Amino acid sequence: MAIKLEMLRCFRAVARHGSLAEAASALGRTPSAVSMMLSQFEEHLGAPLFEAQRKSRLSQLGQQVEALVIRQLDSFDGTLETIEALARADMGLVRLSVTPSLAQTILPGALGRFRARHPDVELHLTDTDTTGVHADMRSGQADLGLASSGAIAGFPAQRLFSDSFGVICRRDHPLARDWGRLTWADLSSDGFISNGLCDQIDDPDFARVRDGARYHVRNTASLLGIVQAGLGYTLLPERALPADIEALAFLPLKDSEARRDVWLITQPEHLVSPAARAMADCIREEVSELQVR
Repeated sequence: MAIKLEMLRCFRAVARHGSLAEAASALGRTPSAVSMMLSQFEEHLGAPLFEAQRKSRLSQLGQQVEALVIRQLDSFDGTLETIEALARADMGLVRLSVTPSLAQTILPGALGRFRARHPDVELHLTDTDTTGVHADMRSGQADLGLASSGAIAGFPAQRLFSDSFGVICRRDHPLARDWGRLTWADLSSDGFISNGLCDQIDDPDFARVRDGARYHVRNTASLLGIVQAGLGYTLLPERALPADIEALAFLPLKDSEARRDVWLITQPEHLVSPAARAMADCIREEVSELQVR
């Protein structure tokens, strides 16, 4: 007869409590069931684990076996707890690959929700452009991606929202004076700061502005800092401007229909961990709340 896990648990309980009755009560079993399990264990070993019938004193073999059983059961139970915690998303790792504009605006609120619900899950964040997000997803270096394009063959993608492009400048910038009537004709390459998202705008009236720009800044945080310092203006989607930057204004363009789509990309369903699934839910909730505000 092979040694079973229940044999080890019964032996440990009897050794700890010193009697069959107390061990049975602790295990939620009958004394006869515990006695039978213990007898089978001793029969398999071919030697007694206790010095007396009352089970109050371990034999020399029993003392050695007890130390091994305690160590192995603790390790086994710890493994079970970890597995169950991973399944509940109470533990684990979520790797995010996110474009800079979304890392500044959508992600903070989503991370706050996630940390409140799953404080022991580890998070790794990569801040990159849409091409980089796609590369991270394809290589398996990211569990979730937030980007302005969701088209990756074999990877599920959900369109979260769409927002329009507009001018972002300081509130005291000359363009801000006529923001209600702003058109492409009002924009000049002089002072314009190009960025990675500008490549999504295919309006020919914008080409002269973009192509004549002397500065190109890919990181959104750096870009907004430069604009806030009064060193120029830029063009970004509306949601790319954090609400707490009061010195900057978003100015819609009257003759432009240029928009940015935001996508949540996940690994194939069978590769999505419970923790990553929970993070995706928090992102969706944050987007839904932002749209209500």
